[in-house]
Parts: sequence; structure tokens; C-alpha cells
Amino acid sequence: MENQNDLSKFLVTRRAKLDLQRVGLPDYGGRRRVPGLRREEVALLAGMSVEYYKRLERGNAKGVSESVIDGVSRALQLDEAEHKHLYELVKTANAGAHPQRRRPARNSQVNPALQQTIDAMSTVPVFVQNGRLDAVATNQLGRALFSEMFEDSPKSVNAARFVFLDGRAQSFYQDWEANCRQIVALLRVEAGRSPYDRQLSDLIGELSTRSDLFRKLWGAHDVREHRTGLKSLHHPVVGDLDLTYLGLDLIADHNLQMLVFSAEAGSPSDDRLQLLANWTKTHIIGLDIKDPKTSEHISGD
Repeated sequence: MENQNDLSKFLVTRRAKLDLQRVGLPDYGGRRRVPGLRREEVALLAGMSVEYYKRLERGNAKGVSESVIDGVSRALQLDEAEHKHLYELVKTANAGAHPQRRRPARNSQVNPALQQTIDAMSTVPVFVQNGRLDAVATNQLGRALFSEMFEDSPKSVNAARFVFLDGRAQSFYQDWEANCRQIVALLRVEAGRSPYDRQLSDLIGELSTRSDLFRKLWGAHDVREHRTGLKSLHHPVVGDLDLTYLGLDLIADHNLQMLVFSAEAGSPSDDRLQLLANWTKTHIIGLDIKDPKTSEHISGD
């Protein structure tokens, strides 16, 4: 029932984002009681009966085919991430389907070959996470970059907990609110893919209870891909960093994603990243944070 409710709310929120002009339908005037398109208009655009679409929006996905999903995606102008999310929601909500349970996301380690590989990538920060955004592995520079996240963590390090529940995140991420939205959208994707993950459900429950902002953003049902982009950070040791990230899904390690960060060659961020790399050679991350220029303690005492 919870997944059916997620399917219903996802479709309703996507419908609310559209208007007649955007989808190319004529506006005959009249009062519209709710924002966005009406169900009848979505059904028209998707090429299906109104009753069929209403049934789907109520969460009844029995017998829904991929062609129907494609039609609804076109009608609602879903992007790739939203289309995949709709597919996962329908697959699970479909009473006649028996979706394969994904292998639970791992928490603590990767295979030795992967760890050896990321350790060899010594000039760029590398951060490996699972679908719940638990930190599974890093190289030395990756751990240094996210030292704020690893320091004083009483439980497994999780990016969502850090962003929403640790006050340091608001100064670490220069665009903290944008990172909050991204984190929630990524967890929404994982919730659609892994509806039976108890640890994920517990995490969402914890964040919903302890963060009003998380609860608000979670209700928006937004999803997105995590492939590439820019992260603007304020590191406690080297200062401001503008880093490009690339997200790579690891085929050999199911449900894991490797994030690789880099700076534009010759930029101030490139210089500061090199300074951070030099600093990591002589400091234990999370225990002894010092200014690399003066060797004075600046945090983590």
C-alpha cells in the first residue's frame, strides 16, 4: 500500500508542474480548482481512457505495460530519472508482478581490487557510496575532502545524515539548500528501486522525524540522476573549492556508485586541492586537522 501511495503522489506532483500552454492544449478558460493539468488532460495526452489513467493515479498498476508507462511519461514530460522512477514504482505496485529484491546495499567495505584501484587514484578525491548514501569507501584524498563528514561520526557515515543533521554541513556546502534537494531526490530514486530496504526506511524515518526541511522536500517526490555536476565546498583546511564530480555506477559491485572529483587545471581550486593532497600525507583524517601552512590545530581537538 505504501508503494501504491508513492506512485499516486508521484503522478499527482508531476501533473501539478504542468500547464496547458506548456503541453500545447487550448485554454478555454474557466476556474481550475487545482494547479497543473487535470487527469482528463493527462489521459488525452497519454492516449488512454480517463478511467484507466485515474485508476493508475490511484496507485492501481495491475497490468500496466511499458508502452503505457512511456505514454504517461510523454504526457507528463518526465525526464530520464523521472521515467525510470515511474517504471520502478509501477513494477512494485503492480499486483501481478513479483519484482526481484535487490541485493541489500552494503555498508562497510568494497572488494580489495576496487579499493586498490581507488587508492591508486591519488591525485583526485574518490568517494564510493551505496544507494542509501552510506560512505562505503574512499581514497586518502577523498577522506580528506570530506573530513567534516567523517569526523566524530558515532555511526556509519551517511551523506544524508551529515547534510540534514550536522550543523557543519551548512558551512561546508556553499549551496547547502541545493545539496539538500539533491540528497532527497537521490533517496527518492533509491526508495523506488529498493522498496524493501529496511535500513533505507529507517533512515528516511529518522530524517523525517528530526528535520522539518527533509520532511518538506520528501513530500515533493522529486527525483534526479547523479552523473555529473559542480560541488562548491568550503573545506576547513584549504578553504573554498569548486570541484566537478563524475558519478560512475560500479557494475561489478551492485548498487554502488563511485564519485570522482576534480578541479580545473591551473585554477585556485586546483592549487588548493594539491595543497590538501600534500596535507593528507602527514595527517590522520578525522583525528588531527591542522592548517597545512602553520601546523596549528584548527578543529578536531
